[in-house]
Amino acid sequence: MNTPSAPSELFQRIEASFLRQGMMQHLSARLLRVESGLCVIALPYSERVTQQQGGFHGGAMGALADITAGYAGLTVAPADSEVTTVEYKINFLAAFTGGELQATGRVVRAGKRIIVTAAEVMHIDASGKQSPCALMQQTLAPVAKTY
Repeated sequence: MNTPSAPSELFQRIEASFLRQGMMQHLSARLLRVESGLCVIALPYSERVTQQQGGFHGGAMGALADITAGYAGLTVAPADSEVTTVEYKINFLAAFTGGELQATGRVVRAGKRIIVTAAEVMHIDASGKQSPCALMQQTLAPVAKTY
């Protein structure tokens, strides 16, 4: 019989920061996976994330990509720091309603002063079909942790 393992120290570190994010909590986002240089977050469809035609709002997709890639970057930053976004560029590939979005953030290059990351946002429909939704590239800067 397999028993679930306890969350890793790295997952717990990222989760502590994630739970402080009022917007992600308001949107019911879920932290799914954390590894060194990688993070996965899900965002369910709801009236909180829609635009006027009922699809996922680009701002919600951008926030999801930004935060997911940011946490991927935080996994390689010093333990006593946080990261802040310096810039990002996003391409929206398709519009979707229903289901959920799942973003995967990855570190492209980690330096002492900047960290470059990328995120892929996929839409997952009720049947489990995955479709590309958005791609983002981001630059982060490590900053002092203030909490």
